[in-house]
Amino acid sequence: MSDPLPVLGRWFQAVEPEALAAATSLAAMLLVLLVLLASGAARRREAREAQARIMGLERAQAEATGRLQAFASALGQRQSDLARGVAERLDAVGARVGDGLAAGGQATAEQLKRLEARLAVIDAAGANVAALAGQVTDLKAILANKPARGAFGQGRMEAILKDALPPSSVAFQAQLSTGVRPDALIRLPGDHRGLAVDAKFPLEGFERLRAADGPETVKAAEAKVRADVGRHVTDIAQKYLLAGETQDVALLFVPSEQIHAELAERFDDVVARAHRARVLIVSPSLLMLAVQVVQGLTRDAAMREQAHLLQAEVGRLLDDVRRVSERVEKLKSHFGQAVGDLDQIVISTDKIARRGMRLEQMELGDAAEALPNPLRREAAE
Repeated sequence: MSDPLPVLGRWFQAVEPEALAAATSLAAMLLVLLVLLASGAARRREAREAQARIMGLERAQAEATGRLQAFASALGQRQSDLARGVAERLDAVGARVGDGLAAGGQATAEQLKRLEARLAVIDAAGANVAALAGQVTDLKAILANKPARGAFGQGRMEAILKDALPPSSVAFQAQLSTGVRPDALIRLPGDHRGLAVDAKFPLEGFERLRAADGPETVKAAEAKVRADVGRHVTDIAQKYLLAGETQDVALLFVPSEQIHAELAERFDDVVARAHRARVLIVSPSLLMLAVQVVQGLTRDAAMREQAHLLQAEVGRLLDDVRRVSERVEKLKSHFGQAVGDLDQIVISTDKIARRGMRLEQMELGDAAEALPNPLRREAAE
């Protein structure tokens, strides 16, 4: 088999140049036509593929549109449900908030009322505190003034005695045979001797003791207290303890419980000295206790004085009891007679009942015909 290329070369060599150019141009045209045909087929194929893709896109778009519509419908339904639920929740929350606000307002109003009441109490307490502060200031001024302090102790002592004892049992500023006048003289029942009470307790040493700010000043103030109280106790023992006229003891009234407690705690030697001198240092509470003892003695004396009246009343009461006993005996005899009469009545009723039973058990029969008409009628009945 011969090679075509040498043959073609020889053919090209044998052909004329014009024919070769024409053939070349024809071949080129054929080649272009082939290329165009190939490109057209490719374009048609691409067009078909593009059309298929477009149809696929349209189907996908339709499906997406349907899905979007379904999603939009579901979303709208859910949105409406959500809006309805939110509205219901908002209504419920609004109702709860309204109830809570109403309850809170009522509670707040009540708390405000209680607060106003407490504020009123606080205002009243503040007024009382202010008044008490004024009274404390006045008391301080009174205690700073010796005559006024004596009048304060005298007034408090008189108030305690007047509230607890009758006027016949106590006398204020009564004069003794020596010419001295105790602040009060308590008369005990059954004893002509009076119990002297002094209310002029020395407080200067205690004032210095409270104001002391160093060991030396404290020691000096304590010495002042011992000296003043001891001297006053000696004066009371000399003035108010009179044999046959006053009691064997006298009372020294301290108008403050705190001062009395401090005296008993820090100055027990002074208290012991006063006891040896037969002078009892009493606070308001101890004075009230002593007054209660006097009240008991007064009641006992009054009962002893009225003992004969009580005996007479007891005698009358025994007479009444005896008369009641006699009347009970008489009433008992009357009841016994009545019981006997009732027994006789019961016996009679038993007899009547037995006779009636015998009459019921009788067999009348033909004998009823022979009875008179009234008796026959009664027998028939």
